[in-house]
This record gives sequence, C-alpha cells and structure tokens, in this order.
Amino acid sequence: MSPRPEEEKMRMEVVNRIEGVIKELWPSADVQIFGSFKTGLYLPTSDIDLVVFGKWENLPLWTLEEALRKHKVADEDSVKVLDKATVPIIKLTDSFTEVKVDISFNVQNGVRAADLIKDFTKKYPVLPYLVLVLKQFLLQRDLNEVFTGGIGSYSLFLMAVSFLQLHPREDACIPNTNYGVLLIEFFELYGRHFNYLKTGIRIKDGGSYVAKDEVQKNMLDGYRPSMLYIEDPLQPGNDVGRSSYGAMQVKQAFDYAYVVLSHAVSPIAKYYPNNETESILGRIVRVTAEVAAYRDWISKQWGLPGRPAPACAGNGVTLIVDSQQLDKCNNNLSEENEALGNCRSKTSESLSKHSSNSSSGPVSSSSATQSSSSDVDSDATPCKTPKQLLCRPSPGNRVGSQDVSVEASQAGGKVQSAPATTTMSSSASKSQHGPARLFRSSSKGFQALPSVLRSVDPWEVLEV
Repeated sequence: MSPRPEEEKMRMEVVNRIEGVIKELWPSADVQIFGSFKTGLYLPTSDIDLVVFGKWENLPLWTLEEALRKHKVADEDSVKVLDKATVPIIKLTDSFTEVKVDISFNVQNGVRAADLIKDFTKKYPVLPYLVLVLKQFLLQRDLNEVFTGGIGSYSLFLMAVSFLQLHPREDACIPNTNYGVLLIEFFELYGRHFNYLKTGIRIKDGGSYVAKDEVQKNMLDGYRPSMLYIEDPLQPGNDVGRSSYGAMQVKQAFDYAYVVLSHAVSPIAKYYPNNETESILGRIVRVTAEVAAYRDWISKQWGLPGRPAPACAGNGVTLIVDSQQLDKCNNNLSEENEALGNCRSKTSESLSKHSSNSSSGPVSSSSATQSSSSDVDSDATPCKTPKQLLCRPSPGNRVGSQDVSVEASQAGGKVQSAPATTTMSSSASKSQHGPARLFRSSSKGFQALPSVLRSVDPWEVLEV
C-alpha cells in the first residue's frame, strides 16, 4: 500500500490543474499541499489537501467553486462548498483521476503539521511502515474518518509517535528493529493497557502521559478532555482527538488485532491449518480488488514502460521482501490470477495519494479546527469509474475472499518475534469496509509479548 512514483505523478497533475485555475483568478495566491500527500504517508485511496493563501475580505469559496465548474476540473456533482464549518473548505473529485481534493483558505497549521510529521519520520524510521499499516487497518473497518467518530491521520500519527517515545526498549527506534513486534506492541498498548478514561497523550519535550484531571483544571467553561485526549503540539490547549467519539470501538479493534497477531506468532502457530496459506499480516489487513485494479490503471497511464521502478521511495518506504516471495504468501492469490498479483507487486513503492472523503459528509469539529491537519484525510475506496471498469479483472480472475479466522487454542510460553515483513499483503476481500470481526475466545493460557509499558506508572496504564 506504499505510494508509487506513478501515483505521485498523477496526483501532482491534479494539483497543477487546480492550481492553474486558482492562479488564473488570483495570480499572487500561494497554493500549498499539506496532509498525508505532503508527508508521503498516504494510501492509494487517500485525498489531497490543499490550502490557498491570499488576502481577501471574505473567503472566495463560491468564486473558486464556480471557476472549477467552468473549467471542468471536477465532476459536476462532486463540487461542494462547506462554508459553515469551523474551517470552510471546498470538496471536489477530479474528473479524470477520481482523486478527491479538499481546498481550504489561509489555514497555517495544516502545513506546520506536515513539517512536524516529516521531522518525526526522520527521527523514527519505523513510522512510515507502522502508520501505513495502521491506516489500512482502520480504513477497512470504517474507523479512519473523524466525522464518523474514528481516528484521523494526524491523531493516529501522534499516537504512534507517543508509542515510540515512551517505549521501554531502546532498540524500538533503531532502523533495523523488528517492525512486526512493534506493530503487535502498538496494538497491545492501545488495545489493552492504555487508560483512556484517566490518561492523555503529550508528545512535546520527549513525550509523556498527562492526567486528565490536571488537564481539566486549565480548561475553560466546564469543558472536559475527550475520551482520546491528544495534546496538539502545535497549538497548546487544542485536543486533537476530541471528535473521535468512537475511540472505544478503535480500542476494541486494536485488541482484536493484538489477539490475532499474537496467536499467529505463537509457538503453536505452525500447527494451524492456515499456517502455509495465509501471511501473518494478512490476517488483519485486506485490500479490495477495486483498489488493486485502480492502481493497475494508474501504473498503465502514468508509469514509464520498460523502466524498472526504484527500490526505495522518497519517504524511505521500501520492500523488505522480494516481490515474488510476497506473491507466494499473498493470502488469496491463486494461480489463475498470478499475473495480476505479479503486476501489482513488481511496481515498487514511492510516494502517492488518492482521496476519498465522502463529499456530502459533514466536516468534523476535529478536522476543521484551527489546528486542522491530516485529520481531514480520507482513505476510502475510490469511485467506480469507467477507467477502473476497463482495467478491473473479470469475476473469474478476481482475488478470492477469505474470512479472518483465529484458532481458539491456548498455549503457554513466550511469543516468538514476528517476521520483519512490513510490506502489506495485497490480498482482496469482499468488502474493504465493514465492522471489525472481534475475537471473543478466551486467551487466559496465552502468555503475551512483553508489555510495552513495564516502565510506566501503574495508574497511567490501568486497564479500563
């Protein structure tokens, strides 16, 4: 799911088309990219976030909307002006690529947040891998949208940064650390041990946890910290996670993932019936055939024929495993669609982004605050356009669906480290979205990985 060079090229063409319309109206206006496309941490179905800087008495939302329609840059029915939001924006879908774009005016903190994310990514090389997997995990469970109560990109990134800052193992932040183990430990922390009721997250000054009781003393007019309280490092007093009212659903999904992955790397995993046919990461992450076909179409339209893609992207995300080896453990990749799988996996990874905020959905108060950042990102499945229908595999060649199943077996002993395979299986499922399947079997006899929080005060990590 890491961005590819041709996907970045396609998105830059979308940005240039919109910038051309803006410059025609206001030659001195400054158009900047922010959000996940700026940082390189975007999924193939993420949107593009643009901000226009200029001097106007009243924000020219309707003027730009009319110009975009006139130049046929966007689909006629996709252009929407949300002028009543805390941060007014224009939402549109590019008429040719189906990439969704959000345009705001004179909002500084989105650009500042992108710079902050880049700085942390340099400090913690594991972040791109961890964040991309987590974004896909939340996307397919409909838990990635702030306006539906999920966790937005910026909040998720800050949670990952806090996790690494406060990790008791010194080797957790070095480049050659085991990413699989870190992923399981992330799920363990936020799915089992983190006390959402009493504790908040702060990443300033090296990172720490804060007591919500102390935070509330400094809040005005009776406001209380949200369930997922994340202090905004760019704007003190702003709670980045305040609109994530579904935080407990996210916690439940993280707990489910922890159980599934812990069982998958346990000593008895080799006796599971699906041990040889299903990758470890593929037990919690799926990619739809529509997304795979959409990426193939992008590769055909914007890829350079006959030229091999570079092994590493600008954001440092690269394949850890040989592409052929990936295909073999690609869960549902059968022989008849092996050609389709090879086509996807041979294209190496770079930066990229495609959008998908529901154009008619309301803007959340979290994503539309003064500190609004990548929380306005959306990563849903792209619209089904004629272009995709042409490149979509026939029903007979589609990648099959496979339900997530976990043995209810119990085992003692320590869990082995997960393989350092950080590239996602590009397997498919019947639905990219849908509720998380919750693991409800008992795991009393199962000794989990060492807790991430053994060095943290007990009151901060008391299980809810």
